[in-house]
Amino acid sequence: MSALEDTRRWLERAVIGLNLCHFAKAVHSSGRVRWVASRARSVPTLAAQLLAEMQHLAATDALQTDTTLIVHAQVLHDFRDFNDFLGLADDLLQQAGLDGVLQVASFHPQYRFAGTRSSDIANATNRSPHPTLHLLREASVARAVAAFPDAAAIYGRNIATLRALGHGGWQAVRDGRAPPTPAAAAAAGPRSRASSRR
Repeated sequence: MSALEDTRRWLERAVIGLNLCHFAKAVHSSGRVRWVASRARSVPTLAAQLLAEMQHLAATDALQTDTTLIVHAQVLHDFRDFNDFLGLADDLLQQAGLDGVLQVASFHPQYRFAGTRSSDIANATNRSPHPTLHLLREASVARAVAAFPDAAAIYGRNIATLRALGHGGWQAVRDGRAPPTPAAAAAAGPRSRASSRR
């Protein structure tokens, strides 16, 4: 299975299946997600591709492509390096004159929120099979948040869902061995005992 197919399966089974992102299903089901398999093997090459994709998304009608996922499986495997790259991504937005028009979200197999242990299941909300950069339109994000009356509570519910699943249940959902519901944890294995220090 290619990195792109693996990431698409993660989006469908985990992100959409567990409803971790209330806005993902509509754009995915309507075919408005641009999937990019990066062949970059160096940071400069990835940066150039990211800039090109920013410009492409900004120039494309949102009804055709609303968001872009760039899966770069051959570079930035270390999360610290990946996290440092996000500063460069913000610089590229400024360079392209797209700050306030687009934003960059990030997903990584080793994703770790500040103040958490690496083993904390809460980190799974942003853990993708491969390093991935997600370009979003600021206007689309604003509309989605306005349409969802309790958007601020999404993060808390996501953490509760993942804690109910535990590591075994999360992996079972990702692998397609269990349905995307917290009840899958009982059949998938023991729950995580890790706790967030945030």
